[in-house]
Amino acid sequence: MDAMNILIIARKELRDALRNRWFVLFTLSFAGLALALSALSQPTGTQLRLASYSRTAASLINLVLLFVPLISLTLGTSGLASDRETGALAYLLAQPVNHAEVLLGKYVGTAVALLASLLLGFGVAGIALTLQGQNTNPQSYIMTVFFACLLALALLSIGFLIAVIVHKSSTAVTSGLFVWLLLVFVGDLGLMGATIVTQLPIQTIFWIASLNPLQMFKISAILNIQANLEVLGPIGIYATEQYGVVLLPMMIVGLLLWTVIPMFVALLVFSNHSLITLKRKPA
Repeated sequence: MDAMNILIIARKELRDALRNRWFVLFTLSFAGLALALSALSQPTGTQLRLASYSRTAASLINLVLLFVPLISLTLGTSGLASDRETGALAYLLAQPVNHAEVLLGKYVGTAVALLASLLLGFGVAGIALTLQGQNTNPQSYIMTVFFACLLALALLSIGFLIAVIVHKSSTAVTSGLFVWLLLVFVGDLGLMGATIVTQLPIQTIFWIASLNPLQMFKISAILNIQANLEVLGPIGIYATEQYGVVLLPMMIVGLLLWTVIPMFVALLVFSNHSLITLKRKPA
């Protein structure tokens, strides 16, 4: 495997992502919402001031849970599938590069663009907080950014896996949206319903919830701001009492596994030449 080939492909993907108007729109929207969430009205209601880092980090958790999985899955599923349909993938594979270099290059380039978008959004709010003198406990804010980046990489890997398995661009994007809905909405609501119907023990509920990368991020972000998970109810209390200080490292390892395993499977599938559909021009 040639690292230079991966770098060249990554640069190309990065340029394409930065020229994508939807990607630019997401970046501006996320930055604007992050800044808006950091602004709180003073008691007089005549001026705006910015909250502390910890309060801003807490406000951003739900924003991250909604936006980051959506854009990560969309970018992951659309790029490879659209290249396959337009014939760009066939042209790229005809060059002196192997399948692993192509997929890794695309992933690295897209990941850099995605992380740059997140860092810009968080950075705008962070700089505004610093300029306003709200510089108490910046560690919690920085760690929230770190967890959000891990979540973005995990969902991007899932998106690439979907794109490798599903050849048609529209189907791949639709599948990504379905996974997003499943993780964001059905994850919490479905688990609550299953708990009521089946009367599952609390430890089983916790482990089922922990399989969801979004829940891993939520648990990590809340633990980063406060030392317990009481806001999550009985499940949070159980997790805090049962696992204590090892709970946060467990969630970080889980997010890393969600990044590595789907991408590893995608590499295995993508390396099978028979699964690559080459577009033929009509005679």
